[in-house]
Amino acid sequence: MKILVVDDHVLIRESLRGVLKELKPDATIMEATDSREAMGLVADDPELGLILLDLNLPDRNGFVVLTELRERHPTIPVVMLSGYHDRANVVRALDLGALGFIPKTAQRQVLVSAIGLVLSGGVYIPPEILERPERAPPGRSGPTRRGANRSPASPRELGLTERQIAVLALMMEGKSNKAIGRTLDLAEPTVRNHVTAVLKALNVINRTEAVIAVVELGWDLRPPASA
Repeated sequence: MKILVVDDHVLIRESLRGVLKELKPDATIMEATDSREAMGLVADDPELGLILLDLNLPDRNGFVVLTELRERHPTIPVVMLSGYHDRANVVRALDLGALGFIPKTAQRQVLVSAIGLVLSGGVYIPPEILERPERAPPGRSGPTRRGANRSPASPRELGLTERQIAVLALMMEGKSNKAIGRTLDLAEPTVRNHVTAVLKALNVINRTEAVIAVVELGWDLRPPASA
């Protein structure tokens, strides 16, 4: 596996290299200090297994780079890194197709766990982002204080079908309706119908809120590891 770390701070790159080598000893770790260097490396090696992208690069905003990466190389997983992980930045990163948002200020063990989760197919969102003063739990309408009612223990308990669960799992990977259709051999209008049903069941209005809701509920939609 090849992993690209894009950050202009040498200490951050060294720290991430150590974490990545701990998680994937055989991985090839590539480094870039700005977006121009990064895009050149990606163009030369479009089969990267993961990109860790700093939000604040010296030559371009990380969100702009993320948008370009998702347009040109939609199959490469991208995770945002930043010292600022307020809810607005996290939500925007997920909206643009990032598969996670990891604070650079996190302790090493948190970095290990977060990157390990992403490498195994999960989505990492800083826990504090999930704390909201008011939220209607999935399957219920109207404002309800977090924890006031028991949340569904599983997607099936929420009423999702096997096909809808499969669609939701692919949504968690940042796949478009067209890509989901190809993966599941479904027509795009059928996928749209399933996505609408999933959003309604989770009581959210878009894909980003769906991702946050799934993480908040603690659902693991990743397929079981093969023996």
